Amino acid sequence: MTTIKLVRPHLAAAALLVIGLTSLSACATTPDTSGAVRVDGDESSQPDESGEAVDVFSISLGDCLNTSALSDTTQVDSVPVVPCSEPHEDEVYYTFDSTDPEYPGEDALVSEAGETCIAEFADFVGIAYEESALDYWPMYPSEQSWEQGDREILCMVYDPSGEKVTGSLAGSAR
Repeated sequence: MTTIKLVRPHLAAAALLVIGLTSLSACATTPDTSGAVRVDGDESSQPDESGEAVDVFSISLGDCLNTSALSDTTQVDSVPVVPCSEPHEDEVYYTFDSTDPEYPGEDALVSEAGETCIAEFADFVGIAYEESALDYWPMYPSEQSWEQGDREILCMVYDPSGEKVTGSLAGSAR
């Protein structure tokens, strides 16, 4: 079974999920990577009442998610995707592929994700990461999904206050 490991800052306080995406806290210029999520890879989806369950490999740029609805398990293979016009917690604002030829390890992927997600944050939100009330977290490949050819890293923006957002955060300058 292929799964993702999920740890989000607003989930970490409640459940300390260890899933593989890195949640980065908006405490200054150095993000907190305790909320990371790593993709581990099964392509089956299970319905979720907070949105349509979508396989982790089907998440795309512009998708809006409700990841706090996930239980405090350590592995999941799908995430609830909702229309951005409905209340949601996360929005995919940038995607890219890791350029490492070999699996670089979790720390290296977290670092690569952090650099790129912060660099792309202002283009999406409309103000620099360091000035924003919003935060981000990346989803990145696990060693298992890397072996299956997964190289994609997703950058997610969210409101660390825990408030759900309705509509896109693009250009919000928050």
